[in-house]
Amino acid sequence: MRRDIGKLLAGLIAVAVLAFVFLRGDQLEHLAQTVREGSPILLAVAVAAELVRYLTQAVAFRWCFRAVDAEMPFAQDVKLVFQTFFVDTVIPSMNMSGTSVVIAEAARHGIADGKATGAALLRQISISIGFLIVMVGGFAGLAIAGRLEAGWLVMGVCAIALVAGLSAALALAAAKPAWVLRALKPIERPVDRVLARFGRKSIDAWVSNMVSTYAESAKLMVGNKAAIARDIGWSTAGSLFEMLCFTFVCAAFGVHDIQAMVCGYVVATLFAMFSPVPQGVGVVEGAALVAFTLFGVEQATGMAAIMVYRAIVFWLPFLAGAIVMQRSTVKRA
Repeated sequence: MRRDIGKLLAGLIAVAVLAFVFLRGDQLEHLAQTVREGSPILLAVAVAAELVRYLTQAVAFRWCFRAVDAEMPFAQDVKLVFQTFFVDTVIPSMNMSGTSVVIAEAARHGIADGKATGAALLRQISISIGFLIVMVGGFAGLAIAGRLEAGWLVMGVCAIALVAGLSAALALAAAKPAWVLRALKPIERPVDRVLARFGRKSIDAWVSNMVSTYAESAKLMVGNKAAIARDIGWSTAGSLFEMLCFTFVCAAFGVHDIQAMVCGYVVATLFAMFSPVPQGVGVVEGAALVAFTLFGVEQATGMAAIMVYRAIVFWLPFLAGAIVMQRSTVKRA
């Protein structure tokens, strides 16, 4: 945990360093002035768009559980949106760490671990698919306008391959659970030895039950295609509202180039996906600033828009997730 917090603090330092690397003293003063001149009304609309995005993600979560014939209270779905965001940030693992939170909360509502795992993994895939749908549309517009950079296209293709690979792996695990059990054996043995030293039971039975119930939940998903379609639809809507948030923030600081907005949003999200730093802290800001520069956006203006956007889509849900996690821990205690 300390190591993960260290990475997060390193990201904060990286953001500060970016400001000094890309901007001179007079430009820093210009940046501060630009932030103060941002339109409060447009920024308020941007925040509202992001709040709607969180609601769409909660609805998508609801359909993920329905896809495995389970149900969670909507209030809990909303909490899970922030809880998983927080855990995925402090424990980087390609946004898969939040699955443990979903399983824990689902167990409190009588939902089997396998079903919860299926719902959590479906959620992660649907979020990625929703973004990819928006990304492809945005890249198509940039290509038609002749402003699509080869580097952005390569990252987009990598993102599609990553999601396709994850989907194929989950499908294979559902179709051939025995293969998964054999693949996990080398991992189970050292874990069992460590647990034995502390007088704990082996995880073999738990893993076997998890894999078998996940395979069963995958079969339920196949029979609930309508629920999966609704989940992907709501996830796509979430990405659209996130892009709206980015658009309104840019407009608040005088950036009105639609193509620059689309490219900036896609680049920021792609670097958040691929960055080794939690949620791309520091890396995203630098990449988006470079993208803006390619479209002729002034550095101080671009930096102001990026920093405010990241405050809305990263720091606010991160802090909300920390609060929800703390309260949930106190209640369980």
